[in-house]
Amino acid sequence: MTDDNKKNGQPENENIKFDAEPVAETDNMDEDADFQMPEGFPDMDADLMDAGMLGQVQEMMGKLQKADELEKENADLKNRLGRLAADFEGYRNRTGIETAEAEGKGVSKAAEALMPVYDDVERALTAGVDDPAKLIPGVQAVQSKVLSIFATLGLEATGREGETFDPQWHEAIQVVPGDEDEVIVQCYQLGFKMGDRLVRPARVVVSRKG
Repeated sequence: MTDDNKKNGQPENENIKFDAEPVAETDNMDEDADFQMPEGFPDMDADLMDAGMLGQVQEMMGKLQKADELEKENADLKNRLGRLAADFEGYRNRTGIETAEAEGKGVSKAAEALMPVYDDVERALTAGVDDPAKLIPGVQAVQSKVLSIFATLGLEATGREGETFDPQWHEAIQVVPGDEDEVIVQCYQLGFKMGDRLVRPARVVVSRKG
């Protein structure tokens, strides 16, 4: 120990040596690079997590937008269906009214056409009271007028004697021997047709050879 150190009361340490080497400070970057995440542990990469969450949010937003579009489309379809139902109800009401009016006009027209027939029947009966022989010509005149009225309505009589039997228009109630086949020899009830549509079949007797 030097005199100065002794005077100052400080220990003498100039000759002290340390054999241990100083520990170098590191930032552990190599160790961090070699570290591996245990298997099954969730990925903590922030960028990946952000990307995944963003994808889920976008998918959810897309579904919500699609649901909103479907809801609007459903509402539009309901409105259109309601309008169609209202239009159909109006059409049905109009059709019902028009049909009733047409039927009323048809009945009125038919009754108007038959009124002269009624007048002829009344006159024939009045004449027949005084002279029964006049009744037959009067009834024949009425029959002729009725057939004329039917013709104006589009009705055509069928099933008269001498016509060829046609099962489309005629109903054979009896078959009798005759000189010709399938010929009407007697009419029990006159038939009527309107164009290609049968209104009432004629009830007739038909001849057949042999």
